[in-house]
Amino acid sequence: MALKNNISVVIDIGTSKIVGLAGHKTEDGKIAISGISKIPSSGIKRGLVFNIDEVAASLIELIHDLQQQTQEEITSAAVTFAGQHIKTEIYSCSRFTSEEGIVTAFDVTELYNEAQNTKIENDYSIIHVIPQCYTIDNDIRELNPVGIAGKKLEAKYKLLVIPEVHLVNLQRVFDQAGITIENITLSPIAIAEATISDDEKEIGAVMLDIGAGTTKLAIYFENILVHIAVIPFGGNVITRDIKEGCSILPKWAEQLKIKYGEALGDLADEQKVVTIPGHNGWEPKEITFKSLAFIIQARLEEIIDNVNYQIGKSGVEDQLGSGIVISGGTANLNNITSMIKFRTGLDARKAFPVILPVNRKKEFQDQELLNAIGMLKLSLEKESVVKNEKRKKKREKEDNKLPYFRKIIQGVLNYIDDDSNDLAMN
Repeated sequence: MALKNNISVVIDIGTSKIVGLAGHKTEDGKIAISGISKIPSSGIKRGLVFNIDEVAASLIELIHDLQQQTQEEITSAAVTFAGQHIKTEIYSCSRFTSEEGIVTAFDVTELYNEAQNTKIENDYSIIHVIPQCYTIDNDIRELNPVGIAGKKLEAKYKLLVIPEVHLVNLQRVFDQAGITIENITLSPIAIAEATISDDEKEIGAVMLDIGAGTTKLAIYFENILVHIAVIPFGGNVITRDIKEGCSILPKWAEQLKIKYGEALGDLADEQKVVTIPGHNGWEPKEITFKSLAFIIQARLEEIIDNVNYQIGKSGVEDQLGSGIVISGGTANLNNITSMIKFRTGLDARKAFPVILPVNRKKEFQDQELLNAIGMLKLSLEKESVVKNEKRKKKREKEDNKLPYFRKIIQGVLNYIDDDSNDLAMN
């Protein structure tokens, strides 16, 4: 969303936190940050809104903070959220080229609009239309077909659809906060923009984000998003298992996971012990690092097995040359990279931002900001496209006026020329 100073605002709705960023593009096309706000979320379970009033209150607090930083009124924002229960559908369509047997941008736009407006099953809404390939005259296959000679253009799209109720509840939250939703992006797509380079997407890569309430993944091959999924559990179930396995309070379980947690029990030091303070007359408890690690490992294995299943569904499991990029709070566990490599047979690395703003760079080493910076990049790019389209239409409109003005000028010149001849004859 663009404010007076061309500032765009994005909001990342998560299970454990809501993050807001305000930023703009500099003259040389770089991203500059004007405001960062991050608050604990309330009323969200597994990435979805379940208490509209609580989420709206958190959002109002976040917007107020951003307004204080930017000194501007914020009335709209781009939004990213997990979006459980994603379904994918394949849609194919075709048309004959519109100009002298050459594919134009108009042809591609018309097919895209047809896919976007196609009817889908009741109670679901299309949230993304992802081009998979274009075929010209049943022969040439291209992802960018504009300018290629051919009479018939065929397109294949992947439609990402989610239950309409999720969007309705999200809209109610933003209505209460007085904020217009500019556009919505699924968080796996936003975080992939921040953490995976185009080169990695080209040879095949998996973005794996293990959040608090959900585990998201987006799979790319040949720079195309080929698969996306949201698994309905994440780091919170690990915390719950520690709480139950060690019979301790949830707050101590979360601290144990963050401070001493490891992903592989065999590599944990069985000599190291952490003491949990007693409360309400109960004696303190001692828990070995090794016992803690085995509790964590058991749940992580379940999460990664679900990830493996989704990788298999992508159809490109043998072509993921870059491997897996791991993000989210759970990515900070010791030895999690080794565990994922062993469990999946793919290479793996922890996520870091492949895009950085020109200012406040140190803050963006924080895993919690990766989703929002990816969304900001997408939002600013979309804004640039819209501005370029407006400038193009304005030029075309001015060009269409030129012949009319030329006729007027020529008529005036002809009149002056005729009048000059009359004077000469006198």
